[in-house]
Amino acid sequence: MNILISNDDGVFAPGILAAKQAVEDIANVVVVAPDENNSSVGRRLSLFKHLKLTSCELEDGTLAYSVSGSPADAVIVGTDYVMDEKPDLVISGINQGVNISCDITSSGTVCAALEAVSMGIPAIAVSLFIDPKSAYKQDENGEWYVDYDFTLTKKVLHDLVLKIKNEGFPQGVDLFNLNVPSNYESEEVKITELSHKMLDKKVIDNTDSAKSEIFNYHLKENQESDDLVMIASDLVSEYEDTSDGYALFVEKRPSLTPLNVNMTSKNLKDWL
Repeated sequence: MNILISNDDGVFAPGILAAKQAVEDIANVVVVAPDENNSSVGRRLSLFKHLKLTSCELEDGTLAYSVSGSPADAVIVGTDYVMDEKPDLVISGINQGVNISCDITSSGTVCAALEAVSMGIPAIAVSLFIDPKSAYKQDENGEWYVDYDFTLTKKVLHDLVLKIKNEGFPQGVDLFNLNVPSNYESEEVKITELSHKMLDKKVIDNTDSAKSEIFNYHLKENQESDDLVMIASDLVSEYEDTSDGYALFVEKRPSLTPLNVNMTSKNLKDWL
């Protein structure tokens, strides 16, 4: 089995090494990923533009490739140029953050998997939801750091890939979207559907003194036509019990959502 691994956090993000470690005992693995963070870029493509492809080493000393483009670019370059033949599976991740609901179309992680599917390759997008209440810790010098504990995510990903290797993808499923919470209360994976949405979005500007710290701006007393604005967001708080958000945030267990990329609605019959 040949697997291409990519992500949207960048080739040196800890999650991509964790993904490689999760499956390297059951497959031949090639890593091709963006050279820098490309979160929330969706399925952006760099058509007819020069991209720099660079060989590099992961933290474990193994070979990887960076691409000066988007996650979707990295999947195309990896599949059509770096690898000798089309991979049997593409894994995108392990993303450092959550990717659930119909908002996944903005996710570079999920859209890298979608790009693979468009090339006839089944895919898995995998993310670790990092609970800020438990994941942010201090070292002996009092410095804060994020504890990326990929242990359960790696186990679930390994078992899922092994099942796919032995049995293939389920009929009618193009890709899986896997989310695992860092503060899990159950290791049992739940098959879910997409939530309606993940984020409540709003626009703030540089007159909002309460938001100045996160916005990193100088306040203005007078409004002008070129004032700075920012799209901010908060996680929604309520989810249907069959959804990915409910499994992740309420039941605190891994969520596995089977997806089909054909978004055509078949319910319309006599509308015209």
